[in-house]
Amino acid sequence: MRLTKKLSLFAAAAAITASTAVLAAPTFINVLTGGTSGVYYPIGVALSQLYSNGIEGSKTSVQATKASVENLNLLEAGRGELAFALGDSVADAWNGVEDAGFKAPLKKIRAIAGTYPNYIQIVANAESGIKTLEDLKGKRISVGAPKSGTELNARAIFEAAGLTYKDMGKVEFLPYAESVELIKNRQLDATLQSSGLGMAAIRDLASTMKISFVAIPAEVTAKIDNAAYEAATIPAGTYDGQDADVPTVAITNILVTHEGVSDEVAYQMTKLMFDNLGRLGTAHSAAQDIKLETATQNLPIPLHPGAERFYKEAGAL
Repeated sequence: MRLTKKLSLFAAAAAITASTAVLAAPTFINVLTGGTSGVYYPIGVALSQLYSNGIEGSKTSVQATKASVENLNLLEAGRGELAFALGDSVADAWNGVEDAGFKAPLKKIRAIAGTYPNYIQIVANAESGIKTLEDLKGKRISVGAPKSGTELNARAIFEAAGLTYKDMGKVEFLPYAESVELIKNRQLDATLQSSGLGMAAIRDLASTMKISFVAIPAEVTAKIDNAAYEAATIPAGTYDGQDADVPTVAITNILVTHEGVSDEVAYQMTKLMFDNLGRLGTAHSAAQDIKLETATQNLPIPLHPGAERFYKEAGAL
C-alpha cells in the first residue's frame, strides 16, 4: 500500500514537472529578412524587438537572407516563423512556378499582412549616359541575386520593355551593397534594385557620385502580365541630386508565416506590428506606408487564422 502511494506521488510529481516544462518551453520566432543594406532587415530587427518584449516566453532572432524566394522556401521547410517577400514571389511560390525558384507549390505559407510597396529603382552612374531603358543596351548592370525577388522583377520589366539580358554588355547577379560598390569603382554602369524608398545602398551611392534614375514608363508597366505590378512614382528629392519625379513600378511586400505557427503567436505578431507602426516607421521610413486598411487587400495566399482574428477584431475585414 505504501509502495503504491509512493509510486502515485512520483507519477504526480513527474506529471507536474512535465507540464511545467511544456509551459516554460520558449516560442522561437526567427524573422527572415534580406541583405543588411536593404529595407527588410531594419524593419525585421524592429519587429523582432517588439516580439521579444511583447510575446511572453519568446526567443527571437533575425536572419539576413537573399530575400523573397529564399525566405519563402525556408518558411515552407519550417526554418523561420515570419518572412518578408514580394507579392509576385508569394504568388509564384503558392503556384509552384519552377522558373521563379519554387520546385513545387508551397502550400504551408500563410499571410500576416500586406505592408509597404517595393519600388523598382534603376540607378546609373551619370557618366555612363544611361537615361532610359533602351540606354541599358551594351552596358554593365547588376540585377540582384539569381532568382531573388529583385531579379524576377528585372526579368519582368526587361521583357515588357522588349529587352533581354543578352542585350546588356554584362549582367551581374549581386545584392544591393555589392552592386553599389562596383558602380563606385567604375566596374558597373547601373543597378536595378527592388526596395522601399530611401534605401541605404542608393543613398550611399547618391552621396558619393552623381547618379541618374531610369524611368519605367506607364506603357511598359501595362505590358507586364502580373497583377502585382502597379505604376508608381519615386518622388523628387527622395535621394541626393534627384530633382524630378521618376515613373516606375511598385510591388507590394507581404509579411508571410506558415501554418505550423500557432494561432495565438500569429495573432500577437500581427497585433504588435499594428500597435507599433510609429516605432517601425522610425526603424525605416518605408514602414510608414504600412496601413491597416490595406493590409488584407489583394493577398495571393490565405491569411493565417491568427492574423484573420486580429483583422476581424480591428474591423479591417
